Amino acid sequence: MDLATLIGLIGAFAFVIMAMASGGGIGIFINVPSILIVMIGSLFVVMMKYNLKQFFGAAKIAAKAFIFKIDKPEDLIEQSITMADAARKGGFLALEEAEISNSFMQKAVDMLVDGHDGDVVRDALEKDIALTEERHKTGVGIFKSIGDVAPAMGMIGTLIGLVGMLSNMDDPKSIGPAMAVALLTTLYGAVVANMVAIPIADKLSLRMGEEMLNRNLIMDAVLAIQDGQNPRVIEGFLKNYLSEKARTIDTLDGA
Repeated sequence: MDLATLIGLIGAFAFVIMAMASGGGIGIFINVPSILIVMIGSLFVVMMKYNLKQFFGAAKIAAKAFIFKIDKPEDLIEQSITMADAARKGGFLALEEAEISNSFMQKAVDMLVDGHDGDVVRDALEKDIALTEERHKTGVGIFKSIGDVAPAMGMIGTLIGLVGMLSNMDDPKSIGPAMAVALLTTLYGAVVANMVAIPIADKLSLRMGEEMLNRNLIMDAVLAIQDGQNPRVIEGFLKNYLSEKARTIDTLDGA
């Protein structure tokens, strides 16, 4: 569970709701036509930009902003060094006995064990990385699109409300509801974009970066093992994937 995403989302909505409640009650901020225009309308507009599989898969992708388990680069480096030692002593077949939880690493090791050429292994892993990155970018794009469309739909709702208000100036009772639609659609558009869609898109971009880093680390490790490089040499260049702080801590631990 990503507590930063959960706490941020709950905290933002909590303070907005508190402000609404202190300004006259939550009820005056609820308007069904405004909700339909912004929330439902935005979803249909975004749907036009993608195919149905991509669009309906967005909910599953969004879950990664809240629940996402990823291996630490330090752990992947440690496991890579262990496998490099095993491969130097017992050959690639010795890697069959390695316990690997990372599916991408398992795929790469299986190719080594099967005796594939280095270029074949690299091409296959690079293709896997590229396709994974493309799927991530699609998910990020959907939520960025919602962030772009929601305020625009809010503006459309505002114009609808103003037209309704101006066309019924002779009926004072109709001015209030029309003005509510005009103002609340703008509010809903800003909330959907800036408190939901854009933060989720940014968090998914962060997740994509973390996963791409791990996969590139694994690819470099496996190709180095295939080349028969010394485990200490492998460890040295794999640590380039770590932050400066992480490298310092790891060095102190090793000392």
